[in-house]
Amino acid sequence: MQKGILGMTEKQKLPLVILTGPTAVGKTELSVELARRIGGEIISADSMQVYRGMDIGSAKVTREEMQGVPHYLIDEFDPSEEFHVVKFQEYAKRYISEICKKGKIPVLVGGTGFYIQAVLYDIDFTENGSDHSYRESLQELADTKGAEALHDMLRSVDPVSADTIHANNVKRVIRALEYYRETGQRISEHNEEERQKESPYRFVYFVLNDDRQSIYRRIDLRVDRMLEQGLVREVETLQKNGCTRDMVSMQGLGYKEILDYLSGTISYEEAVRILKRDTRHFAKRQLTWFRRERDVTWVNKDEFACDNERILQFMTEKLRGAGILE
Repeated sequence: MQKGILGMTEKQKLPLVILTGPTAVGKTELSVELARRIGGEIISADSMQVYRGMDIGSAKVTREEMQGVPHYLIDEFDPSEEFHVVKFQEYAKRYISEICKKGKIPVLVGGTGFYIQAVLYDIDFTENGSDHSYRESLQELADTKGAEALHDMLRSVDPVSADTIHANNVKRVIRALEYYRETGQRISEHNEEERQKESPYRFVYFVLNDDRQSIYRRIDLRVDRMLEQGLVREVETLQKNGCTRDMVSMQGLGYKEILDYLSGTISYEEAVRILKRDTRHFAKRQLTWFRRERDVTWVNKDEFACDNERILQFMTEKLRGAGILE
């Protein structure tokens, strides 16, 4: 029998099912049905659904949609709290262990690829001796010259990271620059080394996909539906409760655009246009990320005539083949 990390056999590793894909591709409905069929419980790998009160803009799974399947990392933090990959990794690993102890199968569901990678390969985020003065100087540069200037700095030393970290994600840009200064190594190289580690889990990694135009149509429809459901009111409520543009939670798609509209920076029509455009760009970046991942099983919906029943049969067969299902 093949040995895994720390002399652990494949059979001794905890099972893990991953279901990811671009935004609006249909992960929620499929994941709940999959979990029901295999005796699974779902851990959300979404950087926004973790926040309480941020329901519409994050397309958060509803109680009705859950159909009684337990979900973790939904509504666990206040928007004022910072949630990041290290915290996600800590919570997800704990929940995976708890779910397995109950004799259930953990199903990691969501579109935040870096979060999934962090758990799947147990990436080491141990900090070196951080120079807080350097961090503060980088933050000051972002505040005075803009996020793009900081992002240009990153591109000059680590172009791979610059391609994968959005300029608006100032905290991750700063962390990448800090890491380079502290170690002399690009953080992209460090993450790649970590990614090559053997997973501590016996896993199947599904990426749900559809043709690009179908995804884009679903994105436009989703944004329209969010607005009909009261996205503007949701953001107004968050604002009244003290949420500001500089909070990590309010950097999410749907929130920063509506905040700009409410502040009078842009018109309502422009906010909607930007939100649809940036969500399409986000879906494209997600797919680029997943194409770089190894050990992935692509599930292209058009190959199954977009029939969830056929997709679920394919997935359960894969899980049996991997020894996750009897």
